[in-house]
Amino acid sequence: MAEAPSGTSAGAHSPAAILLGVADSLGPLTARFAEAGHELALVGGPVRDIMLGRPGVSHDLDLTTDARPERIEQLVRGWADHVWDVGMRFGTVGARKGDLHLEITTYRSESYDADSRKPEVTFGDTLAGDLARRDFTVNAMAVRLPTLEFVDLHDGMGDLAERVLRTPIAPEESFGDDPLRMMRAARFVSQLNFAIAPEVLIAMREMATRLEIVSAERIRDELTKLLLGAHPRLGLAVLVETGLAAYVLPELPGLKLEIDEHHRHKDVYEHSLTVMEQAIDLETSHAPTSGPDLVLRLAALLHDIGKPKTRRFEGDGGVSFHHHEVVGARMVRKRLTALRYPNELIDDVSKLTELHLRFHGYGTGEWTDSAVRRYVRDAGDQITRLHKLTRADCTTRNRKRAAALQAAYDGLEERIAVLAEQEELAAIRPDLDGNRIMEILGVRPGREVGEAYTYLLELRLDQGPLGEDEAERALRAWWAARQA
Repeated sequence: MAEAPSGTSAGAHSPAAILLGVADSLGPLTARFAEAGHELALVGGPVRDIMLGRPGVSHDLDLTTDARPERIEQLVRGWADHVWDVGMRFGTVGARKGDLHLEITTYRSESYDADSRKPEVTFGDTLAGDLARRDFTVNAMAVRLPTLEFVDLHDGMGDLAERVLRTPIAPEESFGDDPLRMMRAARFVSQLNFAIAPEVLIAMREMATRLEIVSAERIRDELTKLLLGAHPRLGLAVLVETGLAAYVLPELPGLKLEIDEHHRHKDVYEHSLTVMEQAIDLETSHAPTSGPDLVLRLAALLHDIGKPKTRRFEGDGGVSFHHHEVVGARMVRKRLTALRYPNELIDDVSKLTELHLRFHGYGTGEWTDSAVRRYVRDAGDQITRLHKLTRADCTTRNRKRAAALQAAYDGLEERIAVLAEQEELAAIRPDLDGNRIMEILGVRPGREVGEAYTYLLELRLDQGPLGEDEAERALRAWWAARQA
C-alpha cells in the first residue's frame, strides 16, 4: 500500500484505512480496467471527504479514467448490479454494486462559449489534465487504483489544512470554463465552513454576470445543496457579497432595507437569516424532529420578502408592512418557479409565507375553538412546519417578550393537540359528503351541492363535529331558507 498522506493516522478509521477498504471493494473493477489497458482513480469530493474524516463517504464514490464513456459502460457491465447513463455525452456512467454507488467519468475539461447554457466537453487523456480542470484544489486530489498512489498536483492538502477554497488554475479561467463553479464556492462554504481565497472572491465579484448563461436547473441544484448545508448563512452571505445573489435570489439582497433613523424596524436581511438559523435548530429540537428540511429553510429565509414592496412610512414616524405576507407569498411563487422548483414545494413554501403572521392574532389565547380549527385547516399538511417557522420568527432581544411569545405558542399547540384528540383536525370535512347532500336535498350534481358543502364545512369549523342527524337538520333548515 502506498504511504498514507502526511498528517493522517493509521487507525481503523484513518484516511489510509478507508482508502485501503475502498481499493479492496473496487478490486475486481480495477482489474477489469487494467486488463483493458485503462487507468482508474478515485477523485474529487470523496478524496477530500476521506481526508477530512467526514462520515459515509466510502459508499458514494467518484472515479475518473482515460476510457471513453462507451468503453466504461462495457467494462462496468457484468461487475455492477446496475448501470445507468448519468450523462454519456459528458462522459459519466453511473453504477451500483451492493451498497457502493459509483460515478465514473472520462478524463475531461469543460467550458462554455460566450452564449451557451451548456458546457462543451472535451475528453482528455491524462489524470493531470483532468485535475487541472477541477473546480477547487481540495477537489483536485486523486488516488490511483489499485496502487493507492496519492496525486496532489495543486497542493489540495495544504488548502484542506487551511480550510480555504482556491482554484487549480487562475480563477478567471476556471469560472470562464464553468460559471457555476462560483455557486459551488458558496455551496462549499455552507457545507464545509471553508473560507474563499481573496483572489477567488475578487474573480467572483468581477464575473458574477457570467452566471446568466447557466441554466436555472443547475443554479437551483446548487442553491438547494447550499441551503441544506451545515452553515447556509455563510454560503448565502457569499452570494450576497459577491453579487451572485442578483442572479439567483435577487430578493435576498433586496431585504437590506435602509434602517430609519429612529430604528423602528429591524434589519430585515439579518432578521431573515436569523429566522432561518433558528428554524434549522428546531428541525432537531422541536418534535416531530426531522433532518435538513428544504421547505422549512426556504420558508424561513423568504418569509419576509414582501416587506420591501409593502414598506410605508407612517405619519407618526413609524414604519408599516401591511399585507407583506400576501405579497411575499406571490413573490415566493414567482421566484421558485423561475428556479424550476417542483410545484409541490412551491405551494408549500408559498403557503407558509402567507400564514407566518397568523399566530400573532392569538394574543394570550383569545382564539375560539373555531379559530384554532381554521388555523389547522388553512395550514393543512404544513402545520408542523408552520409551528417551527412561527417559533423561529421570534428574534426579539427582549427576553420577557420572547418568553411570552413562546408560552403563547405552547398554549396554541396544546389546544390543537386537545382538539385533535376530540376531532379529526388533520382532515376537517363536513359531517355529510356530497352524495348524502344530494340525497337529502333531492338535487343533481351542480353549484348548489358545492354551496351546501361549503355551508356544512363552515358549520363544522365553527361548532366542531355535529353528527349526521344534527348536520342533516341544519342542512334542511339552510335549504328551506334558500327556497323561501
